[in-house]
Amino acid sequence: MKTFVKLILLCLLPLFSMAQIDPNWGYVTAHQADSLKLSVQTEKNDTLKMAAYRSLGFYYQDFIADSGLYFHEQQLTLSKKLNRKLWQADAYSQAGYCLVLLSDYMKAYEYHSEALKLAEDEKNESDNWRPWTFSNSKNSHDARIAILAMNYQMMGNLWGALGEKEKQRYSFGEAIKLGESINNGKIIFLGYVSLANILSPDSAIMFTSKGLPFADAAGFRRTGNSFINLARAYAGKGMWDSAFILAHKSIAINQEDNYLRSLVSSYVGVSFLFGRQNNKDSSLFYANKALEAARITGLPGALQAAYQCLSAANQLNNKIDSAFKYEQLSNKLNDSLKNARIASLTAYQKFAFNEQLRLKKLDEEKTAYANKMNMLGLIAVLSVILLIAIILYRNNRQKQKTNKVLETTLTNLKSTQSQLIQSEKMASLGELTAGIAHEIQNPLNFVNNFSEVNKELLVELKDEIKKGKLDEINAIADDVISNEEKINHHGKRADAIVKGMLQHSRSTNNATKEPTDINALADEYLRLAYHGLRAKEKSFNATMKTDYDESIGNISIVPQDIGRVILNLITNAFYVVNEKKKSPHPLKGGEDYEPVVTISTKRLGSPLGDGGKIEVRVSDNGGGIPQKIFDKIFQPFFTTKPTGQGTGLGLSLSYDIVKAHGGELKVETKEGEGSTFIIQLPTN
Repeated sequence: MKTFVKLILLCLLPLFSMAQIDPNWGYVTAHQADSLKLSVQTEKNDTLKMAAYRSLGFYYQDFIADSGLYFHEQQLTLSKKLNRKLWQADAYSQAGYCLVLLSDYMKAYEYHSEALKLAEDEKNESDNWRPWTFSNSKNSHDARIAILAMNYQMMGNLWGALGEKEKQRYSFGEAIKLGESINNGKIIFLGYVSLANILSPDSAIMFTSKGLPFADAAGFRRTGNSFINLARAYAGKGMWDSAFILAHKSIAINQEDNYLRSLVSSYVGVSFLFGRQNNKDSSLFYANKALEAARITGLPGALQAAYQCLSAANQLNNKIDSAFKYEQLSNKLNDSLKNARIASLTAYQKFAFNEQLRLKKLDEEKTAYANKMNMLGLIAVLSVILLIAIILYRNNRQKQKTNKVLETTLTNLKSTQSQLIQSEKMASLGELTAGIAHEIQNPLNFVNNFSEVNKELLVELKDEIKKGKLDEINAIADDVISNEEKINHHGKRADAIVKGMLQHSRSTNNATKEPTDINALADEYLRLAYHGLRAKEKSFNATMKTDYDESIGNISIVPQDIGRVILNLITNAFYVVNEKKKSPHPLKGGEDYEPVVTISTKRLGSPLGDGGKIEVRVSDNGGGIPQKIFDKIFQPFFTTKPTGQGTGLGLSLSYDIVKAHGGELKVETKEGEGSTFIIQLPTN
């Protein structure tokens, strides 16, 4: 009887081992997974245990990634014991997939590299047990190619996490080619939809639509994520009916398969669609569903996406406290994910560099070994061992010293960064100083002049009092009162300018938003920036154009922060037109170049009915931004100005300030013709 049960289990194993690679050919249910966990505790046959561990790994890897990793590593241990090379390749590949989900990129790279070596070796085709186990393959050759293709597919995910876009596209392309070579529709489908996820909406629709028929032909069920990606693409094109149909189809498929990680994406996507349609209750409902599913998966990325979705949905429902709570949870988790990602990327880069050095050194040693094998075989081996021992000994001694140096360097870098940020703030204050001096001179001149006139009028008044001429006395008194009103007016004007300067220089750590006339703020900083540059360079001149939308009114901002952004953009605009003026190159018609800086404001509508946004544009007709540096302009410490003339933090700080206001800072440029920096801010 016991032997009969084993035989039945042996026949069913191909159905139990297809979750990630082949979920359609025998998906493991929760009940079956529980049974398998009990069976591996008592099963004596290592081959059966190995297959059971593989099925359990597939069941858990998209559900609880660390559990999936555990079972695939158990599969790996037994496959090594049994010397089953293709099973080893499969185990390495699937464990690598779990490691990517857990953000352990360096170990994932090592596992995928091992899988690649084993699956590329044609000799390993002869050792496959039950060839149809792998991707429903017809023979051992197809099984090896299926494992190789899926390893490329999952290496594409790894390259994407590491930011290696070209390698990512290449890996997905190789998966498609290999899938086509064995006519495996499921692999072809996965390759196409993976490419679709990294392309534009139009290309995403095209590749996903191209891949879905292959999934249908292969009987591959797990297509829910493809439909939610299609829904997002159609929403981006304004095709809302199609987007909602596809999104609900995605939910239905993922619920049927209990594919929770993908179900989180489906719920988030549907919440987003309802939010875009201003359907507040539905948006919040699906955001809560996303969090329920994310908590079950325990994946940090899924939880972060759900928190962010809930924050947006609560904000749409005017539940500010809840929105803030989930935004904090999202930010905290996002910071944790960022730190883990940075640590993993750093480890991977260090590993890749050391691996290159190691391979180069091995190549040199092999060449030397081949040339001197007959004479120095034993000596060469001992030398290599000695060299490795010395390197390990030296590295061990240097490790603590290096760590201390790195800690000191990091502390110094943080200190330097703080100093540079303060320097940038003081630099923007310096830009204001000359302009303020010019602006404040006018009211001071009025105050001085009218004070002198009043002195003369009061002397005259005394004479008229002695003469008793009441009409003359009243006329002189009226003139004095009128002059005093003018003195008071210009004194207040000077006071406002000084307060504006103090506000600009004030620390913004505890600054609060206040209703502000953005048109007046922009106009004031335009004049101050212009006069500031004129004070430093008397020959400078430029045409200033303004176009203010008077319907904007007051908006809630931190005026000193947004003023610093506007000042920075205007100062940069004056700088580039002045530089172009200094390097004369006549225009196409031969006319002289006239520097022009334009600032405009405009109210933008909103499909959500939340008041929309306002837009501030700062344009110049300078030389534009070269394409080769376009992607770097918002990076900290990047500058095109000569050494000593800029910190490279102006645009970076401006970008952060606008983001902190919930807005966007963008740029449009045409090389040789000028640039336009665009500030978009919410009105509420």
